[in-house]
Amino acid sequence: MPQQRFPKIEILSIAPHAIRFILSETDTSMANALRRIMIAEVPTLAIDLVEYSENSSVLNDEYIAHRLGLIPIRYSPDGSAKGGDCNQAFLSHRECVCYDRCPRCSVELELDVNFDKVNPTRPDQERDLSLTVSSKDLVSVTTVSCDRLCRYDVLFSIIFICAKHQTLLQLSNNMLVSPAHFLNEEEQDESHDEGISIVKLGPGQHLKLKAIARMGISKEHAKWCPVAVATYRFWPIITINEEACNMLTLEQKQELVDACPDRILELDEITGNLVAVENAYELATFTEDLKMTQHAMKKRPEDDDFVTVEHSTDKFVFSVETTGAMDAEEVLMSALRVLKDKLNYLAAEVEKLKD
Repeated sequence: MPQQRFPKIEILSIAPHAIRFILSETDTSMANALRRIMIAEVPTLAIDLVEYSENSSVLNDEYIAHRLGLIPIRYSPDGSAKGGDCNQAFLSHRECVCYDRCPRCSVELELDVNFDKVNPTRPDQERDLSLTVSSKDLVSVTTVSCDRLCRYDVLFSIIFICAKHQTLLQLSNNMLVSPAHFLNEEEQDESHDEGISIVKLGPGQHLKLKAIARMGISKEHAKWCPVAVATYRFWPIITINEEACNMLTLEQKQELVDACPDRILELDEITGNLVAVENAYELATFTEDLKMTQHAMKKRPEDDDFVTVEHSTDKFVFSVETTGAMDAEEVLMSALRVLKDKLNYLAAEVEKLKD
C-alpha cells in the first residue's frame, strides 16, 4: 500500500503579479503537474475573433488581430482591479448552447480611433506626431440578451424585461471585463504610454473594429496563458561534516567558501565554522565546483566530504509571475482546482472499471 501524502504550501512572498511559495511533502510528479497546469490549463479570457469595419493603418488585419489576441484580458468579479478566475462566470464557446455567441460565453470590446478626429484635441506639441492606439482604446460593450436565445445563469441583480417575449433579459459580464493595461501600479507609474500599444495612426488613417473575447486555455493557444513564468527549484539539503571540517585550517575553509559560485557557505565570525547562508535555498545551483575543491583537499579519496549539497525529493520552491490577466494568487488557486477536478475524474473512472 503506497504511503499517503499530505502536501503543504508555505507562502514566501505574494504580490498581485507574482508569488513565491514552497510545496512540500510531495514528489516531483505532483510539482511538475502543478507547474504544467498553471501554464497550460488555467482558463482565462483572450480576444479570439476580430471583426473590422475599417482599417487604413499601415498594419494589415491579421497582424493587428494577432496583437489584440496577446493583450491580457482581466475579469474582476468584485468590480475591483483584482484579476479573478473567470471559470465560474463564463462557458467555453464550444460548450455554450447559443448559435453564435452570447454574454455567457463571450465579451464584446470595441475600438474606434480616427486620427483626424482625435488630433485636434491633443496638445499642440503632439499634433505633428503619430497617434498611438493602445489597449486603453478597447471599450467593453454592455449588452443584454433574452433567455429565449441563450440559457445561462443569473449573475447579477440588474434585470430587464424583453418586450417581445415578456421574458427576463440579463446584463452581460462585460462591465467586469477589461484589458490589463499594466502588470502593476509600479509599471503604470513608470510607463509613458497609456496601455499596451497596438498600432500607430497618421493623418487620414482610421481603425474601427469589434473584438470578441472568449474563455480558453493555453493548451489550445498561448494567448490564453495566465503566466509569464512558472518554475520550481529543488530545495537544497546542505550537510556540513563538522568532524571533518575541524581538521581544516581557516584558509582551507575560506577556500571552500570561495569555491561555491552560488555563495551558499560562509564562515561564522565567532567560531570560524562553516555554515550555510540564510537564503541558501534561493542561491543553490548544485554545481560541481565545491565537490572538486574538497576532493583536492582530502588525504584519501574515500574520505567523507566536508560539505554535501543534495536536492530534496519532496520539497520545491516555486516562482510564478503572471501576464496581468489574473492575480498570482488566483492562478495558484485555479491550478489547484483544475488538478483536484482531474484527480476526482480519474478516481471516478477507476471506480467504474471496478464495477
